[in-house]
Amino acid sequence: MLLSRFSRVSLAHLPTPLEFLPRLTRHLGGPDIYVKRDDCTGLGTGGNKTRKLEFLMAEALDKKATVVITQGAVQSNHARQTVAAACKLGLKCELIFEKRVGDATEPYLKSGNVFLDHLFGANIREVEKGTDMDAAMQTVADELSLSGETPYIIPGGGSNPIGALGYVDCALELIVQANKQNLVIDHVVHATGSAGTQAGLIVGLKAMHSGIPLLGIGVNAARTEQEEKVYKLACSTADLLGAPGLIERGDIVANCDYVGDGYGVPTKGMNDAILLLARLEGLLFDPVYSGKGLAGMIDLISSGYFQDAKNIVFVHTGGAAGLFAYRDRLSMDLDS
Repeated sequence: MLLSRFSRVSLAHLPTPLEFLPRLTRHLGGPDIYVKRDDCTGLGTGGNKTRKLEFLMAEALDKKATVVITQGAVQSNHARQTVAAACKLGLKCELIFEKRVGDATEPYLKSGNVFLDHLFGANIREVEKGTDMDAAMQTVADELSLSGETPYIIPGGGSNPIGALGYVDCALELIVQANKQNLVIDHVVHATGSAGTQAGLIVGLKAMHSGIPLLGIGVNAARTEQEEKVYKLACSTADLLGAPGLIERGDIVANCDYVGDGYGVPTKGMNDAILLLARLEGLLFDPVYSGKGLAGMIDLISSGYFQDAKNIVFVHTGGAAGLFAYRDRLSMDLDS
């Protein structure tokens, strides 16, 4: 599998660390828990989207784009990393935000990722919940084309086959690190939303014949919908790499029991998990993605789901900037 056949720009600090979490491991009574620190990718406070953007922004440059367009929720980690990448490469950036979270507070609307988006100079447009976001991006692209710009559309989360290449590469990187550390990984766990991270990881893990199962902890959709979305993208990514048939439907596993009341809505498990990791390991996780993924993993460990595993790797997808936007919603736990 030769990823060097695809255009790529250097945006991330790679490889990201693979670290053992001894205090969390002791607290939960095993198995040994490791974290793949993709919160440390470096661009605009880091996060998993930077890996995807290395391939997506390269394609934008190949197509002579002058402006990139993407979309997400108001506190989108992907949007923040996209506008940071645009700054680094000298491109303009248009962000379209869907008002996905009801009863949004002032901190949610103006701090955290949104503050950074403005700092990086993004042009921000807002649309109502339920808007066809692909159509909205195309409308903006048409408008910009008429004004002489060359737009390049990046899907939400950077989740298409080109973007998923970033997490094919992450899987290869993880296997190299495990071999160097003489670490046998029994399970990889992460938060899954727009599907690109899980799709890329499973393609990379399967291509390497690693035999490592991958579990996505859903943050938005129901299990059947989420697994089907990941499966389709994983198959398209394998096709792009010249490996049709690599992915089977049974390779795609998502647990969507930890979404709570909806996307971006805090849960007690997420609050507890964020507080636990901050005070046990000095690590910050975000309220929307990594926090809910972490809460799911902790609960599954406690319930014996991983009873046959000795070593688990949690892929930290970043997003700590979003903590500031949720300060008022997390305050009860943080003041305890």
